[in-house]
Amino acid sequence: MRKYLYLAATVAASAAVVALPATSASAAGHVLTIKKTGGTAVKKGAVLKASLVKGTSAVFSLGNMKLTCKVAKFSAKVTSNPVKPGTAKESVTAQSLSKCTVNVMGVTVKSIKVKNLPFKATVSDAKGFPVKITGQSKTKPIAVTATVAAGTTTVACSYKAGTVSGSSSNTGNKITFSKQKFTKTSGGALCPASANFTAAFGPVVDSSVSGSPKVFVN
Repeated sequence: MRKYLYLAATVAASAAVVALPATSASAAGHVLTIKKTGGTAVKKGAVLKASLVKGTSAVFSLGNMKLTCKVAKFSAKVTSNPVKPGTAKESVTAQSLSKCTVNVMGVTVKSIKVKNLPFKATVSDAKGFPVKITGQSKTKPIAVTATVAAGTTTVACSYKAGTVSGSSSNTGNKITFSKQKFTKTSGGALCPASANFTAAFGPVVDSSVSGSPKVFVN
């Protein structure tokens, strides 16, 4: 009788364990997922891409001047995507801005080039889903050079930022940067001393997966 009672108790305990909610790493989910919150984890090595949110522009505010770009996009490789809570890491391998104009009569924008790529990027699942972009090092910060022409004079205005901070949102799967400060590193009198960068990119998609599904932060 005792033997049968022992077996019954063992079976009951096993059933209880199976019935308990899963607490494993896989059940917890990852910081970045595709298709939906709590969906399939974005894989290490995945390439995430995004252009400007439809109907918006990337803007550099330079004092009374505004340099506006109608086209901007980035590409980033995921280097880690841990189980939540945590911070995913990426390497921004490409970023470009084009179709740019400035609100100063007689001045045209020849080009804007982003330098010192790749940049380091982090996406946290903390409140507000903070995003941080940093340069490779102090000697290789985030750098942007705008080449402008005024009449027959062409000037290259270069700016840098150690860190650019923004936030992610699952509404529109976007990343927003607002008034992020860049300081001038070279350029003549036509180049203001600093610039504030504002832009919203989205939807962010995982281009390494068929159909390029949207990316969510959990």
